[in-house]
Amino acid sequence: MSIEVRRATGDDVHGWDAFVEQSPHGNAFHQYDALEIQAAHAGAELVPLVGRKGEEVVGLFPLFRINKGPIATVFSPPPELRVAYLGPVLLNMDHMKQRKREGRHHEFIDDCLDWVREEIRPRYTHIRLDGRYDDLRAFSWNDYAITPQYTYHVDLSPGVDDVFMSFSSDARSNIRNAPDDAYTIEEGGLEEIEQIVEQVASRYESQGISYRSTSEFVRDLYTTLPEGQVRPYVLRIDGEFAGGILVIDYKETVSRWQGGVRTDVDSDLAINDLLDWRIMRDAMDRGRTTYDLVGANNRRINRYKAKFNPELHPFYSLERNAAGMKTLAHLYKAIREGV
Repeated sequence: MSIEVRRATGDDVHGWDAFVEQSPHGNAFHQYDALEIQAAHAGAELVPLVGRKGEEVVGLFPLFRINKGPIATVFSPPPELRVAYLGPVLLNMDHMKQRKREGRHHEFIDDCLDWVREEIRPRYTHIRLDGRYDDLRAFSWNDYAITPQYTYHVDLSPGVDDVFMSFSSDARSNIRNAPDDAYTIEEGGLEEIEQIVEQVASRYESQGISYRSTSEFVRDLYTTLPEGQVRPYVLRIDGEFAGGILVIDYKETVSRWQGGVRTDVDSDLAINDLLDWRIMRDAMDRGRTTYDLVGANNRRINRYKAKFNPELHPFYSLERNAAGMKTLAHLYKAIREGV
């Protein structure tokens, strides 16, 4: 029996989030409401593909179609929203022996890509995958160019004391020496989301870099996804906003999604060190095992992130251009967000 790939409808959509939660490749942005929000804010058409072998779901593949005049393009995740990873998720394969698992996996990807070529006929496709999705051969065989990129993961499983002692001496000193009465850190809500995104956008614009992710996008996620999946952490000095980090909390991982930029606040406090440590402590209290620092591709920023003794992890960007579309690919390199 072959795999049937089709656009998700009805029961597929109803069970979508449960399938995402079961898959080792699923993250918060794979959830169906999150996909619809991404489509709305990207000006894209959501194309949620599902693969079934009989009654068994073998994989999901959310895609976003964006038309530029007569030219169709496909993304996963969509550009400009600063969503780090998306792409396909696999299901019900871990129990299989290697040959059968590979065969089912590769058939699912082949069939999805065939569906896209036949139904959408894109001239340009871009997919970005979490490093946990580590068998990319089916994409390579379908003429996708694969570029490794990197992020940092802090292992939270040793517990508070051991994690803290693994930090660099300056990070430990910055945290230990901060007077408790000099600042407050709290989880905020819609107002704090606005403050964090505005601070990040201002920082990027001061460097001549466009920042198109909006507070409206984050607010929609915050109010629509299950409580606690989007966590806006803010640090205040004398009651005034000084800095913040937007955290995505899903399954065993918390992710440093947006924020944590260098601030213009006149203070001796290491604002971001304190924020990151509070996020990690809270995550360990909730039983999370990984803090994804979301990106390790900027040499200057890496010097900051590396103080937390993280492990380097790959993720992957995949591209496919139709003949004669190198100019379009170059254009999208300018608008795709780096992480």
